[in-house]
Amino acid sequence: MPWRGGRGQASIEILSPTELVMTTSRTPQPLPEIKGEASPAHLQQENDQLRHAVASHATVDQAIGVLIAVHRIAPAAGFEVLREVSQQTNIKLHSVAETVIGWALGEPLPRRVGRELDAAVQRRSPRGDGAGQAG
Repeated sequence: MPWRGGRGQASIEILSPTELVMTTSRTPQPLPEIKGEASPAHLQQENDQLRHAVASHATVDQAIGVLIAVHRIAPAAGFEVLREVSQQTNIKLHSVAETVIGWALGEPLPRRVGRELDAAVQRRSPRGDGAGQAG
């Protein structure tokens, strides 16, 4: 059942009653194995995790859009910038994305995030001039 939204497509393929695979435009991921009937508590937990993942993905997509608009970088480069800032600052990716969105709305960037963001964008800027510097 294909789904269109965000930056790519996703589908779930039922290969056999016990083998499910979820694919996106990024990387195929096997779904967790289903054994017997799932309990309501297990289904609720899985539902909550999926809702969080969808919300987090939307936040990351919005932050990539900010980077594309401000720094004129490609979408893939925008994701790499967020990933790199996350790794360098030891801040979760979705939190870095929320910070970038806040910055676009007029909130100040934490100094370290601003430095790492500028450095990561500079490395990926097609012009190499750092236009639209964050911090």
